Amino acid sequence: MPRAVVAGVDGCAGGWIVVSRAGGGPIVWRRVDTIRALFEAMRPAVVAIDVPIGLLERGARECDAEARRLLGVRRSSVFPAPIRPMLVARSHAEASQIRHRLEDKRVSIQTWGILPKIAEVDRFLRASPGRRDVLREAHPEVSFFLLNGRRPMSHPKRTARGQAERLRALGRWSGRAAQDALAERADLGCQSDDIVDAFAALWTAERIHAGTAISIPGTPPRDAHGLRMEMMA
Repeated sequence: MPRAVVAGVDGCAGGWIVVSRAGGGPIVWRRVDTIRALFEAMRPAVVAIDVPIGLLERGARECDAEARRLLGVRRSSVFPAPIRPMLVARSHAEASQIRHRLEDKRVSIQTWGILPKIAEVDRFLRASPGRRDVLREAHPEVSFFLLNGRRPMSHPKRTARGQAERLRALGRWSGRAAQDALAERADLGCQSDDIVDAFAALWTAERIHAGTAISIPGTPPRDAHGLRMEMMA
């Protein structure tokens, strides 16, 4: 019987970085252009992805608020998820206008930057209901919080100290695999933190597959399209 493949995914410029493992085998990594291409290439049992899944028409998601409380000094790493009406926006200004009209708030550049990725995943899951138990939302800093003995990372991830701290945490689980992947970042066309975050997502995907992951919140609500609004870790 083939061994189940699980994967961790993070967005990068023009695509996605995928870190995967079958059973207890070696960890491998690749870049894909789309989430659909990922599913066509490997038929995964579980995918943990660093993208909000499940969006409100207005207001804040419970999972985002709970994750920020959990992370303390790293709370700013959890960007507020966009509201669903923003998915049609074609510019940062238009997204801000939509949110301002509905909530009297603006949209951060960080949130605008990942909006196309959020929209891609949303379209995929709405068109493929059978994949909703496979493709699950995770957040790297929440994963690192648990990897680090339920303590937030001490340094921001884009600093040298922050990267070293996260690589040490990953090393206790995956040896030198993350460092080997980082050595190929130019060929992968990804930033270092994209790769490190995808490894953290794989750690969570393995926990989901093993039935040991936690859900934030414990009983996740669903959006108007039946998508869970949760973070797995």
